[in-house]
Amino acid sequence: MDTNSSGLQKATFGGGCFWCTEAFFLGLKGVVKVESGYSGGKVKNPTYKEVCSGLTGHAEVIQITYDLAVVSYSDLLEVFWNTHDPTTLNRQGADQGTQYRSVVYYNDEQQKKIAEDYKKQLEVSHTFKDAIVTEISPLTTFYPAEDYHQNYFALNQNAGYCQYVIRPKVEKFKKQFIVKLK
Repeated sequence: MDTNSSGLQKATFGGGCFWCTEAFFLGLKGVVKVESGYSGGKVKNPTYKEVCSGLTGHAEVIQITYDLAVVSYSDLLEVFWNTHDPTTLNRQGADQGTQYRSVVYYNDEQQKKIAEDYKKQLEVSHTFKDAIVTEISPLTTFYPAEDYHQNYFALNQNAGYCQYVIRPKVEKFKKQFIVKLK
């Protein structure tokens, strides 16, 4: 697992707009930090404008630093799978393009196996009506997004996108995962 000197681990997910996904994971017990960024593309140190063009190959992602003693990688995957639509290719809601693809970037073989097994369970149980298109790929490089993207929902709650798109999703998330919240 990807760890640092304090024993914390990292997980990297793309589930559409990183402003939404960041807001979910920041509220979970055991999550120490969530950073919005870009991964999976061919351009080094991309800007938001470049990623939004769809030409970099990068997805909008979040990188979660978490304490495995409090929250498991499987718990994080449960939130990931349940807070976006993993059956729409390169789209989440009104956001369209490869930068909004559903993706799990794994740090090691253990994360890969857990993610693939979880996806298989969802497919076998027919949890989703349509086929799951979520990509499961190795994390090569994570590029942090510009500062104004970090903690976006908390800092911009009165903005229209936050009021009408993110807030309803966060409220639904809080009801669904109440026992896992800080």
